[in-house]
Amino acid sequence: MRDIPVGNGSLLVTFDDKYQIRDVYFPHVGQENHTEGFPFRFGVWVDGEFSWVYDDIDWKIEPKYLPETLVTDVKLTNKTLGLEIVSNDTVASHENIFLRRVRVSNLLDKARDVRVFLHHDFRISENKIGDTAFYEPESRALIHYKKDRYFLINSAPHFDRFSTGRKAFRDQEGTWRDAEDGELNGGAITEGSVDSTVQVNLEIEANGEREFYYWICAGKSLAEVSELNAHIKKQTPETYLRFTENYWRAWVNKNDKDFADLSPEIVELYKRSLLIIRTQIDNDGAILAANDSDVAERATDHYSYLWTRDGALVAHALDLAGYSFLTRKFFAFCEKIVHREGYFLQKYNADGTVASGWHAAWDVWGKKQLVPIQEDETALVIWALWEHYDKFRDIEFVRRLYRSLILKCADFMAEFRHGELSLPKPSWNLWEDRRGIHCFTVSTVIGGLRAAAKFAKLFGEAERAEFYEETADDFTAGMIENLYSAERGRFLRALEFQGDEHYTVDEAVGAETFALFYFGAFSAEDEKVRKTMKAIEEKLWIETKIGGVARFESDGYMRISDKITGNPWFICTLWLAEYRIAIAKSKKDLRGALEILEWTAKRALPSGVLAEQVNPLDGSPVSVSPLTWSHSTFVATVANYLRKLNEIIEN
Repeated sequence: MRDIPVGNGSLLVTFDDKYQIRDVYFPHVGQENHTEGFPFRFGVWVDGEFSWVYDDIDWKIEPKYLPETLVTDVKLTNKTLGLEIVSNDTVASHENIFLRRVRVSNLLDKARDVRVFLHHDFRISENKIGDTAFYEPESRALIHYKKDRYFLINSAPHFDRFSTGRKAFRDQEGTWRDAEDGELNGGAITEGSVDSTVQVNLEIEANGEREFYYWICAGKSLAEVSELNAHIKKQTPETYLRFTENYWRAWVNKNDKDFADLSPEIVELYKRSLLIIRTQIDNDGAILAANDSDVAERATDHYSYLWTRDGALVAHALDLAGYSFLTRKFFAFCEKIVHREGYFLQKYNADGTVASGWHAAWDVWGKKQLVPIQEDETALVIWALWEHYDKFRDIEFVRRLYRSLILKCADFMAEFRHGELSLPKPSWNLWEDRRGIHCFTVSTVIGGLRAAAKFAKLFGEAERAEFYEETADDFTAGMIENLYSAERGRFLRALEFQGDEHYTVDEAVGAETFALFYFGAFSAEDEKVRKTMKAIEEKLWIETKIGGVARFESDGYMRISDKITGNPWFICTLWLAEYRIAIAKSKKDLRGALEILEWTAKRALPSGVLAEQVNPLDGSPVSVSPLTWSHSTFVATVANYLRKLNEIIEN
């Protein structure tokens, strides 16, 4: 769980709930993680006693942000030690500098010697072997490096002592142990598996306070980080912090928006979501699903990848919010990574290389080769791109993507069809656990083909547009014939395939079938859609004091209780709100959607972070946090709520 991420699109730093830096990503968001999730400890020594914040139950930790910024406002209080510490952390908006201001208040009626210790457990390029940590006298800074990755550590006033040493090697735990007597005595240079700690001494008067600044510069050479260090000292860290705070406040408020009857809590989470989404987007265009390395402990992998489905939906939310300069980078990135045959693979690294995956390219049952994809990931990129164009009309931009991305994907979707069923061929579902022909996937393909038809008309290719439209209509008819159950009075979740011929019917209720109306396959007013959404609300709403909507019936993924069908997911709950918005005819009809927006704001962490799931018994976060998709779905739902409210008022 990551409570407070801060970043600028190339340097991302995340904290856990104990105010420990846990992830340092550079030079891409999500790639590489130079800590491997190991903590950077924060501790103090006072009156002969030492305390690590993460290890002392007497510390009360309040991790928040300054309003409308990507500057943290973390309050640490320890009444036993008589100390209060306020930390403001950020990553400079335009330079790769992590910056922290630490203000220490003495709560006692006597002068005291307070020593603050800041520990660094770098594992550069995701490997603890071959690192070097040393004190560099010219810049008067501590430096960690390996090959072309450098991290420079400094403070103002300059730290009083430092230590470099071995860590995670035989009986050597690290320099953080050296700090616990209140005095560092380490060496000037260490190589191998190394860490470091700096010590800042503060003489604080009775009931007085002192502050200092601390920073880490990231770069690809000693010269680069040294130049950043010199620049921050010249400009002063206070100026840097103030500039970054003002930048993010201007960024999140760049578009004037009337929030109508939305509560301050919803508005605050809307803006916080936009800022958190920005921390998860690489400057080269990749939109990462989540950057929380804790997940690797249970999955031996992480979420620091681009799934183009998630990316397309995040991009759509950003377009609704007016941040087209970010989404254009995403679509251009998609053009670079699309497969030569016109589809996207499961996931990608932030630099565009293919990421790890588990979709087989070989059918072990029939020995047939398969296309190892989730087709919705292809369809949604084209759907979102048309929505982008329709809003911003940047024809010069889409012209460049027309043949290299749009037509390539559209031709694939039109040809990737199961002739007997008049549906797309089997592929993996959005949850990545079943292979078949899925209601969600087919709905997105219909939306993607209709979007491609609009592009073809735009560029004067009428015959091509007609072909895409006819294919979409054929798939729509195929859905009614093969995916709708008259007996149950609703759409089925999927036809599950073993190979490409034999299938079984999956009749479970799945929240993802909201896609029927959302991507335009059917009207939200269609009786078949209405009954399907009614089944979602009846079968998947969690009947505890927490509430929310589960993904599907009997969802075992990280399930808290076998007595409950599954954990509530933010995205699934917000999909129900989207349906209520879509069918609303009056302001009164919007109350149900508003209740879900309020529910979401109430379930966020104090910092405003939204996880993937919620514990149905106590409301605590489950799985990764923040999940970019959770935040983007909230942003999109707020935007659609306000649009519908405005339409109702005008009519």
